Amino acid sequence: MPRKDHWNAVYTTKSSDEVSWYEVDPTVSLDLIQQVSSPPKSVIDVGGGQSFLVDHLLDSGIEKVAVLDISSVALARTKERIGDRAARVEWIEADVTSVSEMGTFDLWHDRAVFHFLTEPKDREAYLELAAKTIPVGRHMIIGTFASDGPEKCSGLSVCRYDAESMASTLGNRFTMVHQQRYQHTTPSGKEQHFFFGVFQRV
Repeated sequence: MPRKDHWNAVYTTKSSDEVSWYEVDPTVSLDLIQQVSSPPKSVIDVGGGQSFLVDHLLDSGIEKVAVLDISSVALARTKERIGDRAARVEWIEADVTSVSEMGTFDLWHDRAVFHFLTEPKDREAYLELAAKTIPVGRHMIIGTFASDGPEKCSGLSVCRYDAESMASTLGNRFTMVHQQRYQHTTPSGKEQHFFFGVFQRV
C-alpha cells in the first residue's frame, strides 16, 4: 500500500488518543527546543499530523510554525482541533522524501518519522531536504525508536537508533550537541524506548 494511503487509513480508523504515539504533553520535545542555543523564530514539525506540539509552539509565540505530514486526514483533524489558530500555521501535506523545497526554518523537529525510512534512498532524500532547510548553526531534533525499542509500528518495519548509529547516518552535515533516551507509555500501557538527538547544521 502506498505510504499516503497507509497513513490515511491509520488516522481514519483510530482516534488521536488511540495511536501508540499519542502524547498530549510533548515534554521531551519542548524541553529540547528550549535547550537549543539560539531560540528559534521558525519551527517545522515533520510528521506532526496529530501531534499536540503545534499547540505549544503557538502558545510560545514562535513567529513561524509549520506542520508537515503525509496524511490529509491527520492534518484536517488537527486544524479542526485548534480552530481559528490554524490560520497561523503553514500546513504542508507531503511525503517528506519527495519534497524538493520548503524554505528555511531555524528548527526542524521530527518525533518518529525518520525511523520509518528503512530504505537508504529515502533517508538520503530526507537528509538532503533537512540540510537545505536548516541554516548553518541552526538545529534539528530527531526522535526515533531506540536500539531496544519496537521493531515495528503501525504494521510497518522501522530502523532503530542510538547516538552512534544516528550520528553515522546523518554524516558530516550535522553534529550532535545533545542526546538522551526516553521511555514513552502508549495509551494501552505499553512501554516504548526512544532515542532523541539534537543536531546542529554545520
